[in-house]
Amino acid sequence: MKLPFVFINMAMTTDGKIATANRAVSTFSSKHDFKHLLELRATADAVMSGARTVNEQIVNLGPGPAKFRRLRLQSGLAEYNLRVVVSGSGSINPEAEIFRHRFSPIIILTTGRVAERKLERLRAVADAVTTCGENEIDFRGALEWLSENWNVQRLLCEGGGELNGALFRAGLVNELHLTICPKIFGGRNAPTIADGTGMRNLAGATLLKLKSMKRIGDELFLVYDALN
Repeated sequence: MKLPFVFINMAMTTDGKIATANRAVSTFSSKHDFKHLLELRATADAVMSGARTVNEQIVNLGPGPAKFRRLRLQSGLAEYNLRVVVSGSGSINPEAEIFRHRFSPIIILTTGRVAERKLERLRAVADAVTTCGENEIDFRGALEWLSENWNVQRLLCEGGGELNGALFRAGLVNELHLTICPKIFGGRNAPTIADGTGMRNLAGATLLKLKSMKRIGDELFLVYDALN
């Protein structure tokens, strides 16, 4: 089965962090980067994020203002993208901001280790909850399910680092959009664009090929092809 085209969009500081060590600061890029985010969403059938991002930030993963929804319609896409939240433990707050905006389906990907009581709470706020793997998310299986059941052809992932890292390790990322912002956070425990268990050796690294580079002010907007 053909998998969706997966592209990741992240902003990071010059020292490679996506938030401060205490995660108190996770939004630090410019209005140009936010516009870029909405432009990318306008090309995706679905936007995916991890549970921590949804729980801790005020996000709805939607297409934004009317002009971006018009772009979607002009491209033959639905006016509103699907929204996908990933949590292997099912630790998603049913009162998170995303569930207060019902403009498009919300899909939750989780695992068999989530108790039935917690699944029931998630089913009450999401349009679909599916188990993809027993203990850990089977991302290849999840992408196949999204393609087959929801016709997802282009999937935009917006982090966080653990979700991105899992997708890179599974060899499922096709393209990386990376904004480098002129700030230093430091901190050995500050999250990066690809966290989790990481690669054990150089041979396991995801190789990238620079596709384009643009400078706006003091920010760099990079696009890489992932050579899986």
